[in-house]
Amino acid sequence: MLKVGLTGGIGAGKSEVSRLLVECGAVLIDADRIAREVVAPGTPGLAAVVEAFGECILTADGSLDRPRLGSIVFADPDKLAVLNSIVHPLVGARSRELETTAPDDAVVVHDVPLLAENGLAPLYDVVIVVDASPATQLDRLVRLRGMTEEDARARMAAQAPRQKRLEVADIVIDNDVPLEQLKQRVRDVWEELVRRAHRSQE
Repeated sequence: MLKVGLTGGIGAGKSEVSRLLVECGAVLIDADRIAREVVAPGTPGLAAVVEAFGECILTADGSLDRPRLGSIVFADPDKLAVLNSIVHPLVGARSRELETTAPDDAVVVHDVPLLAENGLAPLYDVVIVVDASPATQLDRLVRLRGMTEEDARARMAAQAPRQKRLEVADIVIDNDVPLEQLKQRVRDVWEELVRRAHRSQE
C-alpha cells in the first residue's frame, strides 16, 4: 500500500485533483467528509463541539451550523485550535480505520486540507500539494463558492502560507492551468504513484 497525503490551500482545486486520482484508480479517504461524519447529529463529536461553543452553533434541526461555526473560529485562532483539538483526533481514528479496508497494493490518497498546518507530512509515503496563486484562490472562492472577499481572505489567512505547504511537498501539481493540462499532469502523477506502489511491494 502506498499512502499519499494530498493537500492544498482553500480554492487551489484539491477536490478536482482528488476526483481525477479516483478516476485513475486511487482509493480516496476524504478528511473533510469524515470531519462532517464525526460531528453528525447524535455523535460524541457534535456533543463536544456544542460543549465548547454553545448551542448557538446548532441549526433548528439540531445539526451543526457550519457557516456560523466557521465565522466564529476563522476569526479567532484560539477558538480554531479548540475546534481542531476536538475534531482532528476523531478524523484521524476514522481515517486509519478506513485505510485498513483498502487492498494491500492500493494507492490510498488521504485528502487532508490541513496537512502542512498540523505537521502530518511524516505520516505519508508521498505528499502531493495542489498549488495555485493566491489571486486564483481568491477568485475561485468568491466566484465559485459565493464567499465575500473578506470571508475568503480570512479562510486563506487561517491556513499555512503557500511556501510552508510547498516545503512539505514531494510532488507539486500546478493548478493555475486549464483543465486539460491539469488532467494530463494528474495522469502523469498517477503513473509515478503506481511505480512507487509497485516498488514498495517488491
